[in-house]
Amino acid sequence: MGKLFRKIGLGVAGLAIGLLLVSCDRSEQSASEAGATRLKVAPPPAVNPAPELLATQQAFIEVSAKATPAVVNIRAERVSRRERPSPLFEEFFGEFFRQPRGESREQSLGSGFIISSDGYILTNEHVVSGAEQISVRLPDQRTFGGEVVGTDPKTDVAVIKIEDDSLPVLALGDSNRIKVGQWALAIGNPFGLDSTLTVGVISATGRANVGIEDYEDFIQTDASINPGNSGGPLLNIYGEVVGINTAIAASGQGIGFAIPVNLAKLIADQLIDKGEVTRGWLGVSIQPLDANLAESFGLDRATGALVTRVMKETPAQRAGLQRGDVLLSFNGETVRGVRELQLLVASSPVGKPVPLEIQRNGSRLTLNVILTARSEQAVAHAVDEIDRQQWLGMSLAETGQGIEVRHVVQGSIADLAGVQVGDRILAVNRQDVVTLEQLQRVRGRLPNNANLLLLVGRGDENRYLVLPGSE
Repeated sequence: MGKLFRKIGLGVAGLAIGLLLVSCDRSEQSASEAGATRLKVAPPPAVNPAPELLATQQAFIEVSAKATPAVVNIRAERVSRRERPSPLFEEFFGEFFRQPRGESREQSLGSGFIISSDGYILTNEHVVSGAEQISVRLPDQRTFGGEVVGTDPKTDVAVIKIEDDSLPVLALGDSNRIKVGQWALAIGNPFGLDSTLTVGVISATGRANVGIEDYEDFIQTDASINPGNSGGPLLNIYGEVVGINTAIAASGQGIGFAIPVNLAKLIADQLIDKGEVTRGWLGVSIQPLDANLAESFGLDRATGALVTRVMKETPAQRAGLQRGDVLLSFNGETVRGVRELQLLVASSPVGKPVPLEIQRNGSRLTLNVILTARSEQAVAHAVDEIDRQQWLGMSLAETGQGIEVRHVVQGSIADLAGVQVGDRILAVNRQDVVTLEQLQRVRGRLPNNANLLLLVGRGDENRYLVLPGSE
């Protein structure tokens, strides 16, 4: 009987355990199913973007599809040669410090874009400068050897050539028509990757004094320009090239610069035609205007470029330009400052008359100047912008060539204004002076608190200084 109860007990226990296991299994299954139900992601709500956004997005897509086939990757290879160390070095140090002789090869990556179906490509001068071998890869993975047609370091523009006669081409737009706020699309090969598109806006135009090139008239954009993008196109919303991507501002994020395509076209045409660039030359020294100078010359604003020197036997002298003239427009273009005038003169044709509007003694005049070719030996020097200058605190002496500043009292008005020992006083209020007596006569005819317009010579340059009256 006891055995029977034990068997029944074992059976009941087994049944209970089995029911428990089944129950647990079902509970886990139910929990799993419930969890699965809870984790199911509801379909996203339907979004209906504004038609304007869809149109803009489609425009980006179309510009990229149209332009990318003509944007190329440029790989430039430079060879640097190690020079043999001196025999004395080898005698003392033998093999210990000896470097392996031979050549080391350096490679740089950049971008460019095709401007003619027969293989002319625009890029930056710094991308191909010094290259002994150039490889050009198209987006369709074809690779060509490239030849440098010509370079212009002063604007950072270069033209290279590959051999083919059926290449895709980018349309060149008009950079004079772009406006701040318009869309800007940059295409290039950043970090050696395949072509990429970045989008931003035109942040500013006419950027000068950036310190990158000799002739600066940059377009500023916030479209990302990364290493390897240099030489690629900056496009408008129509897919036209408005600039060549050239630099990133080291001082800030999201600031890039592009060379206006109109300037690039001017340079490229000359490089293709004759392999070099000829620039116009006027033959003057100039300086910017500040508020004091503008008032002294009868201007209501500090715009234009002030002539401090007219070189002999130059286009400027032949046209009748004089020291103290303020250049207001050149060939119909407003001269806002020194950089603008330099760029206008440099990009103007040689040998053809160009109208030049000036202000002289309160009157507006128009002169016609015929530019000659610029040379390194005779150039128009821009004088650095001067600080506000003041009178007194100077010791003067007559020399065989005029009046010289012999001493400047430390902390005086003249010292604080930047007057330097060795400056030569050439004119006061546009009247030439060569003696202290002449200088005193000019000053004596002025009220004590009247400003003086002083022309001084410093080294090979002349500059005007406004000296406010102090008594």
